[in-house]
Amino acid sequence: MPHNVSLIALLAAGFGLALVLGLIAARLRMPPLVGYLLAGVMIGPGTPGFVGDVALSGQLAEIGVMLLMFGVGLHFSMADLLAVRKIAVPGAVVQIGAATLLGGALALGWGWAVGDAVVFGLSLSVASTVVLLRALEARGNLESTNGRIAVGWLVVEDLAMVLVLVLLPALAPVLGAKSSAATAEFGGLALTVGLTLAKVSAFIALMLIGGRRAFPRLLWLVAKSGSRELFTLCVVAAAVGVAYGAAILFDVSFALGAFFAGMMMRESEFSHRAADESLPLRDAFSVLFFVSVGMLFDPTILVSSPGKVAAVLAVILVGKTVAAIALVLAFRYPLNTALTVGASLAQIGEFSFILAGLGVSLGLLTPAGQSLILAGALISIALNSLLFTAIEPAQAWARAHSAWARRLDLRDDPLAALPMSTDRKLLTGQVVLVGYGQVGQHIAAALAERHVPCIVADSNREVVEKLRAAGRAAVSGDASDPIVLVQAHITRAAMLVVTTPDALASRQMVDIARKLNPDIEIVLRSDTEDGAALLRGEKLGEVFVGEEELARGMCGYVTSRMLRPAPTGS
Repeated sequence: MPHNVSLIALLAAGFGLALVLGLIAARLRMPPLVGYLLAGVMIGPGTPGFVGDVALSGQLAEIGVMLLMFGVGLHFSMADLLAVRKIAVPGAVVQIGAATLLGGALALGWGWAVGDAVVFGLSLSVASTVVLLRALEARGNLESTNGRIAVGWLVVEDLAMVLVLVLLPALAPVLGAKSSAATAEFGGLALTVGLTLAKVSAFIALMLIGGRRAFPRLLWLVAKSGSRELFTLCVVAAAVGVAYGAAILFDVSFALGAFFAGMMMRESEFSHRAADESLPLRDAFSVLFFVSVGMLFDPTILVSSPGKVAAVLAVILVGKTVAAIALVLAFRYPLNTALTVGASLAQIGEFSFILAGLGVSLGLLTPAGQSLILAGALISIALNSLLFTAIEPAQAWARAHSAWARRLDLRDDPLAALPMSTDRKLLTGQVVLVGYGQVGQHIAAALAERHVPCIVADSNREVVEKLRAAGRAAVSGDASDPIVLVQAHITRAAMLVVTTPDALASRQMVDIARKLNPDIEIVLRSDTEDGAALLRGEKLGEVFVGEEELARGMCGYVTSRMLRPAPTGS
């Protein structure tokens, strides 16, 4: 050919094979991403035939990571991040330490040097945010309490890895680096740490102060043009531009830069449109991420070192999962939350590749170690969706066969019961309000203004802690569990108000409430007409639909304005 078409060839082969193999995987009731990974293996250098440009695929995958993290930021506010800090920060730090020790011990057992063991352990400690987001989005759990905890946990992990990537060259001589690239002296370590923290802090401050004002105004300005392509271009330019600028100016990863850009753009009234406009691009480039992972994989490692691959998978799938579950349970969260976080961390991805590549360039990791990390990444990513699918069956089996598992959900959580000092007036004729999101907050405020007693039930423990600190009555837990409604004194309540739109959970709550209090009045929420029709058809209570209520309010305003008598002239 007269000119270089390696990018076009890569896209054609990658997308084409990913489509075919993804469809086959779906027909075999497997996650489509397994097909995407196999497509990458087929066009990678480890297999015969066409070989795609690995460097190009890596850059395209980075764009996918940026767009995906930008989209998450559009649905994830700073308040959401701060709400899970008490579990996400210590959990991520301890989990990274535990996984690094497990991986490092494994490497030392194989006779590797200390430096190799440290890099190897760190590479196994950090999970892939892309894989987690795809798993949560596929199950509609991204905006749930469990989803926010998992995302917050991985954001903390990503921040920790940014620090590791900066410190590793400085620590390389101490760790026995065998490369001339490792020339930094240990005496400058404190300065390096301080400078890195200052840069990250400066970036976050810039986003919180300037970005929160600039991005919404930018979206508004572009939206006023009426051009759809300009709006889409604005969204993509913001995601990629901020991510690149954050990496160049502040040494922040592309993923974190895009995530914070999305969080700041969430302040705009056009944030939902921005998320919708970028969705096709996010999906397309995230497919390339999985293809690029497959391209890095050398299948011969499965034949030459099957025992080592199995040991690496044991650390990723068992060691990290057990450590995460134990940590979440230690913070007195429910078993379902612990299993969700455990499954979220049972894989490794983009930061693991970066760490492994840096380790090889510094002489702190052998190419064989890098191959083991890539093998662990590919197989753990392929199995991760199956782990998420197994959460509910595993939880049901554990409850049925283990009294200890049942006690985990019914344990003596200080936030799961009202304090003894609770005003007794709140315990008779009160409103039990399930969910304290935006709708729940408005209802609670209106009830407080009218001095109507109210008890809030919410699954987010941080929300319950804040309500208790403000002197409000609240209990922590899933209200579809009878014990939570009992703790909210449903037996003596006048009304149950469910502000969460989950129809199945609402039906369970209504069934429990009516068994304990047959005369209770029920108010439910639905986000769709179909869901509302289902709830109304079963006569579960008064049902409100978001769009229906909005239309009713606007209609009332319009008609009242148009039908009022015209002012008489003098």
